[in-house]
Amino acid sequence: MSIEIDIQALQRGDVKAFEALVLTYEKKVLNMCWYILQNKEEAEDATQDIFLTIYQSISRFKGDSKLSTWIHRITLNKCLEYIRKAKRKKRFGIHQRIDIAFSDQTIDLDKNPEQALMQKERTYVFLNAVQQLSENQRISYTLHHMEEFSYKEISESMNLSLSAVESLIFRAKQQLKQQLNTTIKNNEI
Repeated sequence: MSIEIDIQALQRGDVKAFEALVLTYEKKVLNMCWYILQNKEEAEDATQDIFLTIYQSISRFKGDSKLSTWIHRITLNKCLEYIRKAKRKKRFGIHQRIDIAFSDQTIDLDKNPEQALMQKERTYVFLNAVQQLSENQRISYTLHHMEEFSYKEISESMNLSLSAVESLIFRAKQQLKQQLNTTIKNNEI
């Protein structure tokens, strides 16, 4: 289902146009937040903040890029803001529980319990390895492999050159491969 977004109506403050925008982008924004923040509550809070920011700043959207790219850039900036805020809290001794995304996955009943447990453990180990990447590597890898953004879309969203994005993703893959091989050698999964 594709909904046409009327940017001029959005800029006039049309509620129906904003509802169409939310309907079109809500799941994608929430998923992106979830993958980057790896915390369900923070992802939901960030998603609300993102749509509030979009509503408040749509009048400044000039159409230099696609609306989706502009929204992805706002999403990324808001997620980075949440990460910086969490680091500040951590620095001052306030500890927060960090959830690994999908840690509350339901068990696939078609698998036997041992296979289901192994699958969940592998997912946990993989997502934990992704969290160990540098911030830019983690974000570019997540956007490409989990959100299926093209290198060009990532480049525009992160405001980096195409070659920088290619390099970040390549290094992320190398680091993940090394971390996961070490984990396997140590029989941790």
